[in-house]
Amino acid sequence: MKINSRKGSSLSQFIWILSISLFSGLFGGALVWGVFNYDITSLPDSFFGLTVSRQEEKLSGSAHPVSYDNSNIDNSRRNAIVQAAEQIGPAVVTINAIQTRYVRSYDSFYNDFFSGFFRNLVPPQVYQEKIPSLGSGFIINKDGYILTNEHVVSHADEINVIFTDGREFEAVLVGSDPESDIAALKISVENPPYVTLGDSDELLIGEWAMAIGNPFGNLLSDTHPSVTVGVISALNRDFKPQQSDDRSYRNMIQTDAAINPGNSGGPLVNSLGEVIGINTFIFTQGGGSIGIGFAIPINHAKKVFNEINEYGNIRDVWIGLEVQAISPAIVRSLRLQTKRGLIVTRIEKSSSAHDAGFEPADVIREIDGVPVNSYEDADTAFIGKRVGDSVRCIVERNGRQIELSMTLKGLSK
Repeated sequence: MKINSRKGSSLSQFIWILSISLFSGLFGGALVWGVFNYDITSLPDSFFGLTVSRQEEKLSGSAHPVSYDNSNIDNSRRNAIVQAAEQIGPAVVTINAIQTRYVRSYDSFYNDFFSGFFRNLVPPQVYQEKIPSLGSGFIINKDGYILTNEHVVSHADEINVIFTDGREFEAVLVGSDPESDIAALKISVENPPYVTLGDSDELLIGEWAMAIGNPFGNLLSDTHPSVTVGVISALNRDFKPQQSDDRSYRNMIQTDAAINPGNSGGPLVNSLGEVIGINTFIFTQGGGSIGIGFAIPINHAKKVFNEINEYGNIRDVWIGLEVQAISPAIVRSLRLQTKRGLIVTRIEKSSSAHDAGFEPADVIREIDGVPVNSYEDADTAFIGKRVGDSVRCIVERNGRQIELSMTLKGLSK
């Protein structure tokens, strides 16, 4: 009896479960059919407490694109870089410098047959050859002054400046400093656009930087500048002068923003739209940018421009020191610990060194952080220094090291 009762109970449970499953399947199928076939536009604005959103569409037999709100995307595109480029762009100019060279040549027929006999009797043909040089620059004030690299306008007989709107003006070379590769030009124009000069002493490694200039010159018949973007890669890079070049580059800004041919003299700009440097040269393997470019700090360019604008040239610095290398005899006589450095033998009265407190027999060990072991070290330490700059010197006097601060004076003429 217990066995039969257990079987009856199991059969009842099976029938009950089967009934529930069939009912659930029928209800679910009806619900799905209703969702896909019911016209949502016939629903009321409020349905079971929920607000129904409708999108009217015409049944034309073609697919309709989804509509997006692009306002946020448009806002994000106009970032600080875009705004800075728009702010600086109109004040960036193309510089076309033309150099005249005189070429002497003989007729090719004469060279082939008679050069060995009559060269001293027949004069050569002399003609002028115009050599163009293209670069960039930027207007720095309402008076029409322009900063660029000295090598862009070096030895030029004619300098023309082209605005982004196509206007062209003849420029005058106000002055230049070949050593630091900076030149100042001036054009006569009313209400020119001009840049805002920043503070290159406040730069941060890793912050955004833009190189703006005209790398194609007139190749594309387009006077609008190009913009390349990168970061400040490093600061205070120093390069010693080459034997064939008197230019020296101190405290240079390194950037990976592409500086291509034609960009020389153009501005390096931060994300605030301020000029922080003058694009000058690159390290390259094949002539193009590999992300290692260098710019002259704008604070140094300001000093050079102010010097040119006020005095018409770069005044020579008057240090007023005579020094000599330290020999073993001097080491023994003064009981020095080492012969490293230079010993002061003479000081000119009222000079920069005199006002700083130098004395004869002082041993110069260091100049502005540069260890001094030779005359070349001392010369290198003063490269790029201008009148008014302060120089920190470490000297040994009577067995003690002292620090002297020397403010550089101009050489009277």
